[in-house]
Amino acid sequence: MKEYKTSQIRNVALVSHNGAGKTTFVERVLFNTGVTTRMGSVQAGNAAMDFEEEEIARQSSISTSIAPIEWKDVKINIFDTPGYADFIGEVNSALRVADGAMIFVEAVSGVEVGTEIVWQAAKERNMPRILVINKMDRENVRVERVMNSIHENLDGNFVNLQLPIGEGPDFKGVVDLFSMEARLGDKDERAPIPDDMLDAAEEARMALVEACAEGEDALIEKYLEGEELSDEEMVRGLKKAMLQGLVIPVLYSAPEPGIAVVPVLQAMMRLMPAPNEVGPFEGVDANGEPVSHEVSDDSPLAAFIFKTREDSFGKTSFIRVYGGVLESDTRVWDANQDAEVRVGTLHLPRGKEQLPVARLHSGDIGLAVKMGDAATNDTLCDRNHIIKLPPIPQPEPIASVAIHPVSQSDVAKLSTSLNRLIAEDPTLRWYTETATRETILSGMGTAHLDIAVKKLQSKFGVNVTTSVPKIPYRETITKTNTAEYTHKKQTGGAGQYARVFLRLESLDDDAEFEFGSEIFGGAISAPFVVATEKGCRQALEHGVLAGYPVVGVRAIVYDGKEHPVDSKEIAFQIAGRECFKKAMQGAGPVLLEPIYEVKVTVPADYMGDIMGDLNSRRARVLGMEQEGTKSIVRAEVPLAEMQTYAADLRSMTQGRGVFSMKFLKYGRVPAHLQDSIIAQAQKEREEEG
Repeated sequence: MKEYKTSQIRNVALVSHNGAGKTTFVERVLFNTGVTTRMGSVQAGNAAMDFEEEEIARQSSISTSIAPIEWKDVKINIFDTPGYADFIGEVNSALRVADGAMIFVEAVSGVEVGTEIVWQAAKERNMPRILVINKMDRENVRVERVMNSIHENLDGNFVNLQLPIGEGPDFKGVVDLFSMEARLGDKDERAPIPDDMLDAAEEARMALVEACAEGEDALIEKYLEGEELSDEEMVRGLKKAMLQGLVIPVLYSAPEPGIAVVPVLQAMMRLMPAPNEVGPFEGVDANGEPVSHEVSDDSPLAAFIFKTREDSFGKTSFIRVYGGVLESDTRVWDANQDAEVRVGTLHLPRGKEQLPVARLHSGDIGLAVKMGDAATNDTLCDRNHIIKLPPIPQPEPIASVAIHPVSQSDVAKLSTSLNRLIAEDPTLRWYTETATRETILSGMGTAHLDIAVKKLQSKFGVNVTTSVPKIPYRETITKTNTAEYTHKKQTGGAGQYARVFLRLESLDDDAEFEFGSEIFGGAISAPFVVATEKGCRQALEHGVLAGYPVVGVRAIVYDGKEHPVDSKEIAFQIAGRECFKKAMQGAGPVLLEPIYEVKVTVPADYMGDIMGDLNSRRARVLGMEQEGTKSIVRAEVPLAEMQTYAADLRSMTQGRGVFSMKFLKYGRVPAHLQDSIIAQAQKEREEEG
């Protein structure tokens, strides 16, 4: 592939709900432009963009693939993103480095929940957008119905660039409102507009001309004065209007038979902005001060790693160049790792293929392998001109599983493999929960976690089983209490002796632990006070109710006694630990549970069901609001009640509800639930021990 300068590049993300036909569209484009000699199929498992084992098995994209297309002296980097909401992290990564988005709407299903999610994501980034009504050749397609769905569920000024000729199996092509001609079949044959569509085409053309004029003051004046806009002026005006978010063009396509695919490709080339047309890129310098540069080869080097892929051959880093030129076989500075990185041979990704290139100009997309510790969200720059670009914002996980290695060899490989898994997918998180001694893997849904666990086995050779995570409860006290404990041990020689008087006081539930001393006159010498604190901290690991960690307690040693010969630090450590337990038993101990702030977005029709369900989950509703046809509820909900919420919400709303959650605080477990939790914890300890 030849080199392309910044002005000749287009970076376009294809986004949609699952099943809208993005991958099939890319397969058709690859075939039409001669990149492939036969058109791949998602169903047959030979699509160039869906090459991972799980993608072939599921017949659905689970990660973003990139296809660079050469079309009329322009290079279009097409990002084929997953449509399933569990893989929104892949969509966010693609939108971060793309300069425009094409939102695909399935012609029968209309706007679905995934469409709304990606629409909002593109809108928040102020991206120019084009709407493609796809699979126009399917049975039961009704253009009026799908347009109603778009107007009801998406906000924007939608303007037709085309009119469809026929619908469903009768879909033959489109009327191009720029050139005012019909474009028919998979060969994109030009023909006169059908007679019965002439009036509709003239009316739609007037609306399009008006939308194009909105992008530029000079064009508005020309339009109002009744002058004709040239084809070049219309494209320029529409492009500017799209950049300002004033207009969303609408196109029609049927990629399986190849009808109206070329006009969509042409719209990508003519209407999507080049990287240097979307404004400067922004970051911070070595001192953390904001900096801004044009997307140009003449700007300081700034190359952003937006995606990482791990496999048996090592790590592959996907890079978008914002400033300067990134050369193969050079050394650059990783601003995030604060270290030098060697860039080997650069490649252009095309599905799983890699095409070697000498350099990447600003605005282009490429990849490099084995770049050491360089990770997703890192910026590669010149050591003498540090630039750090902002990371890709990703949502908090909403589902978790506990991971259990099968064998001892799996235990040894687990943490390294989990780190590699998370390097590849930043929406995954893992940690060890000390309260339950479980390894927890968190992600965006059950399908997301299921695939992550399968990758652990297929990619990294770690065999694990999974279970529903135990709730990481905590223990605290509700009142002040004092206790005294004497530790004596005689074993023939020097013995052990320590006597400790301890007072426990309740702190806020979200406080950790405080230790104080009121010893005066040397009843206990300073080293033994320190040893007593150490004993108290040991007691925090396992509370007196169910063995959960203790928080929200202040321990004060106010008296004690030591022996001139037998007192040792270990004796005061033991006395401190046992005295703490004794005092806690009489200080009104209670269980605390994690509380999450949950935001649920559903169509207004489901609001009653959602509120009833949340109430059954011990939720405390914080507020409700309306956003278009959607209702949004914010509530505080205990984690114990959210374990199956992803599946339950999907069931309650026929898949149209979405939610997010983030940890808020620990709250007290209601008294009527506490006894059963304690009994269950004791039963588990007996089974383990």
